[in-house]
Amino acid sequence: MKSAVELTTPRVNEPSPSEISPKSAPSPERKHLWTVRLVLYCALFLLVVAIGAVLVRRIFNKPASTHSKLAIRPVTKNSFIRLTGTTEAVRMRSIVAPVIQGEHLGTLTITKLVPAGTQVQQGDILAEFDRQAQIRDFIDKQAQYEDFINKVTEEQAKETAARAADETGIAEAQSTFSKAQLEMQKLELLSRIDTEKNQEALEEATATLQQLRATFDLKRQSARAGVHLLELQRDRARQVMEHARTNSELMQIHAPINGVVVLNTIWKQGRMGEVQEGDQVRPGITFMQVVDPSLMQVRALANQEDFLKLQLGQEAKVRLDAYPELVFAGKLQEMAPAAVSGDFSSKLRNFAVVFSIGGNNPKLMPDLSAAVDVNLTTQAGRVGAF
Repeated sequence: MKSAVELTTPRVNEPSPSEISPKSAPSPERKHLWTVRLVLYCALFLLVVAIGAVLVRRIFNKPASTHSKLAIRPVTKNSFIRLTGTTEAVRMRSIVAPVIQGEHLGTLTITKLVPAGTQVQQGDILAEFDRQAQIRDFIDKQAQYEDFINKVTEEQAKETAARAADETGIAEAQSTFSKAQLEMQKLELLSRIDTEKNQEALEEATATLQQLRATFDLKRQSARAGVHLLELQRDRARQVMEHARTNSELMQIHAPINGVVVLNTIWKQGRMGEVQEGDQVRPGITFMQVVDPSLMQVRALANQEDFLKLQLGQEAKVRLDAYPELVFAGKLQEMAPAAVSGDFSSKLRNFAVVFSIGGNNPKLMPDLSAAVDVNLTTQAGRVGAF
């Protein structure tokens, strides 16, 4: 049991009742720190909200259409756009390997070929194909045709002879009939037996004459039918012979216009390349072109945005990728009314445009890649150009 002294003596390090309170109050420095933190948190929150609002506006709010922007945006006088395309001749003719009438040939062998770049005149020989088979076929068909001509002539001669013989027989029958009629006029002077004999002779002559006249027409119809059949066979043989002649002539190709020879790259003997003498090509394939180099043009593709800036008559500068030192003056001549799908996406649309090329040069040939720098005059874009 503790003593009274111990109960009344206060303990060391214990706070006095006046110092004890239900809740300790924070210091002023601590209050200031909390205020600063709260302000920073609020500012950060407002910044995040503002950024989010900007992003939402950009995503969900549609900007003004490209057409309207282009319609109100003027183009500076010295600005330009560049288009890429390929050169081509305004006047040209494609040369096709001959298709033989009535024959199905796998390939044709080239025996003669004009080199690429050769200047030719209309009517000059461009290429020749092996035509021995066609010439041999023509000779055979010609022999058949001449044989049918001889058959028709022979049949006509036979018919002429048969007609003459039949006419002679009718004349004899007519003479016999006339004599029988004269004998019948002597009935009063002849006996009954002679009268009956003359009557029988007259009846026989009448029947013979009628039969000869009837068979004469039938023989003529039969002869005409036989000759006509031979004539049809002769005409058919002549058509076949003419086809063979045409096939033989088709194996030699002449220049349709004045110009320069351009050889196409085709698939031959398992690879791509230009045709040469001795090569075999399939009938109907385009293996050559004759182009007029005096008038050339560039065909290019313009995207939707660039197309709205173009107008017919705009001037341009044409440069060839193969010959950078050559620069030609150009002018926009044609603009396609409808767009075509792009190579990589159906949503990308391109418009075909054609620029004329002023002047000429021996190096300016078809199928050369070219760059076209189009000068854009100060004007408003053409809304609704599509």
